[in-house]
Amino acid sequence: MFDQMKNLKNLAGMLGNAGEMKERFEKLQAELAEKRIDADAGAGAVRVTVNGKFELVNIEIDRAMLTALVGDAAEADKEMVEELILSATNAAIHKAHEVARQEFSRAAGGLNLPGLEGMMGG
Repeated sequence: MFDQMKNLKNLAGMLGNAGEMKERFEKLQAELAEKRIDADAGAGAVRVTVNGKFELVNIEIDRAMLTALVGDAAEADKEMVEELILSATNAAIHKAHEVARQEFSRAAGGLNLPGLEGMMGG
């Protein structure tokens, strides 16, 4: 019986800190939104940047690298550039998810909290 009361006290303490945890997570979400995560494809021919909210914020195309990769055929250029942009974007988003997961896990003290994925935006 005393163990159950002790558990209830611990639960009450955790619930009392829930508001504080929520504020920490909201602050972390705002900080993540300011982070910039880069990835490239085609040996640097295309570089994209996403933020911590998994939004694409920049695309850079290195003309010299792109020309070396695809040559001069206009349609091949278009298709290759589209594939490189998709590849680089997906890589950057994957990296951003990993950064967010690590940051939220650290903020949660390593706890596997329900709803954590939803708070990360993914």
